[in-house]
Amino acid sequence: MSLLVVGLSHRSAPVSVLERAALTADAQAKLLHDTLAAEPATEATVLATCNRIELYADVDKFHAGVAELSTLLARHTGVGLDDLTPHLYVHYEDRAVHHLFSVACGLDSMVVGEGQILGQIKDALALGQELHTAGRLLNDLFQQALRVGKRAHSETGIDKAGQSLVTFGLEQLARDTPVADWAAGKRALVIGAGSMSSLAAATLARAGVAHVAVANRTVERARRLAAILTEPAGPAARGGFTASAVEMAAVADELSRADVVVSCTGATGLVLTADAIRLALAARADAGHADALCAVDETCQDGPDASADGVVLALLDLAMPRDIDAAAHAVAGVRLVDIESLAEASADAPMAADVDQVRSIVSDEVAAFGAAQRAAHITPTVVALRTMAADVVAGEIARLDGRLPDLDDKQRAEITQTVRRVVDKLLHAPTVRVKELASTPGGAGYADALRELFDLDPQAVAAVSRADTRDPGREPA
Repeated sequence: MSLLVVGLSHRSAPVSVLERAALTADAQAKLLHDTLAAEPATEATVLATCNRIELYADVDKFHAGVAELSTLLARHTGVGLDDLTPHLYVHYEDRAVHHLFSVACGLDSMVVGEGQILGQIKDALALGQELHTAGRLLNDLFQQALRVGKRAHSETGIDKAGQSLVTFGLEQLARDTPVADWAAGKRALVIGAGSMSSLAAATLARAGVAHVAVANRTVERARRLAAILTEPAGPAARGGFTASAVEMAAVADELSRADVVVSCTGATGLVLTADAIRLALAARADAGHADALCAVDETCQDGPDASADGVVLALLDLAMPRDIDAAAHAVAGVRLVDIESLAEASADAPMAADVDQVRSIVSDEVAAFGAAQRAAHITPTVVALRTMAADVVAGEIARLDGRLPDLDDKQRAEITQTVRRVVDKLLHAPTVRVKELASTPGGAGYADALRELFDLDPQAVAAVSRADTRDPGREPA
């Protein structure tokens, strides 16, 4: 196994760098194609989320692989290599496996224990499969990572150690007030209709908001999400809740009526500027809302509609790069929680005792994965050996037919079966033992020893390997 991961995350880089390094869907595809075109890599996939970008590859040279993958990340993110390098981390072989399994369990997440990362890992694998850049190693690795993550969530209480980024963000907006009490009766605007925005809309509906307006560039997707929210068995499942879909052009109007906004789009520029937010508050004041009047006129007394802490508009920005202008922090009556403030808040979040149990699961699974990969490494050699033995048996039987042409079919079949049994028995113990030895650390050399002892054709072994890795065709777990 020669697995290499080069990446950066909220643990290694400031939000300003992560924001610059964000990859669009097209950029991810181009990055993977260029990675395979590079000499050191034979397969690759990319895990890109709002707080991490990691490029996984099977490489034949470590140092050349690190240099090439780092250069490719710099080129496709648009961040200069000199600026990017100080924030990059590198993991190789078992340490790379350990890193991905830890990520899958939520141990490396901004909010420890959150489960949304499993969906993002599944998406990363699906992308590699769709583009045919993920071969046997990465298919096995990411499939196993999904299983490990699910095992951690089912066998431990890691879910109690954290929650989704959406829930954590809403808790930061609500501060010392329970989210359900804080959200009750509010009007919410959700910008975007992707997985994170959908989760945000559902979370708000469950929390008790009165209305959710969904704005999206493709309004049909917004309509579908709004319809799901209002289904009888939907997230709200209560009377009095409504949802609607609006076009992006109507965001300004919705903003003037909203109490809470969650934004998570793939836009490369700002979706909400500080000026747009000020205009929305002014429009709200013009409509006679006392809370907004106090936001635009700091000399007034809080009106009956104002929140206890004077917040008129609560903003949650989960996008990377950011959707909402950071200058909104300075707008009176506005509370903005973004990825940067979430990172600061999560640093002090308590960790559950179950985290240690999850770490133990990860260690065991890394050892098992390494053993399986080492054992699989020798399989083509064993197959080639048995194929050679079968060819020898066939050749000897053909020679026997020439020397004893008077043998009847029953005699010939019995002799053939006897010779095959002798060969199988002679090969059984050494092939079983060599697989056991190959699964131990440093066991890769046994494949070379087997090829040398039996004078196996390297091309025959390579042909078995190619057949084994061609078109894995497996779907994410």
